[in-house]
Amino acid sequence: MTSCPKQIVHYMHEYLDGEIENDAKEELKLHIETCEDCKHHYLELKKTIAFVQSASHIAAPAGFKARVMASLPRDKKKMGVERWLRNHPFFTAAALFLLLMGGGFFSMLEQRDHQFAFTKNSELKVENETVIVPPGTVIEEDVVVKNGDIRIEGAVNGDVTVINGERYMAAAGSVTGEIEEIDRLFERLWFEIKSLFK
Repeated sequence: MTSCPKQIVHYMHEYLDGEIENDAKEELKLHIETCEDCKHHYLELKKTIAFVQSASHIAAPAGFKARVMASLPRDKKKMGVERWLRNHPFFTAAALFLLLMGGGFFSMLEQRDHQFAFTKNSELKVENETVIVPPGTVIEEDVVVKNGDIRIEGAVNGDVTVINGERYMAAAGSVTGEIEEIDRLFERLWFEIKSLFK
């Protein structure tokens, strides 16, 4: 077949595809009758075409496509995050813990945020969400007022902290410690954290 003209193989393909012209068909038949190699090649091509045609009615089993798609590797980006989370369980647990604790802490602050509260002391007076240190009274502790105001007419021997409110000092009033007004979230958060460690 190596010494045969290349057009003979081309004619074989045309013949098997049903696209050969009559004069080429006659030339192919004469050549195949005289050349054993080309005859063998022609018969192999014919067998191959018959096999492919017989397999064309075969259908894939039910669910085949879904199984193949499920067995393909997943997206690299998603795999990377999942793999990192699986390989670093301590960091994953710590991040989840901080997220939940932070959410709980801010929820607690939000619940307590709108409620009027103050340091319980029998000498303090309250009028319409205003805590009053009466004249001539000395409070011997820190005073905290949340969501209200404080009016100091007497004395406080300690710190005064007002959260979401205002402080009023009478001319005779005095505070020996620090006076702090907290009206922003981060200041409030810092105050709550400091109070946990007192």
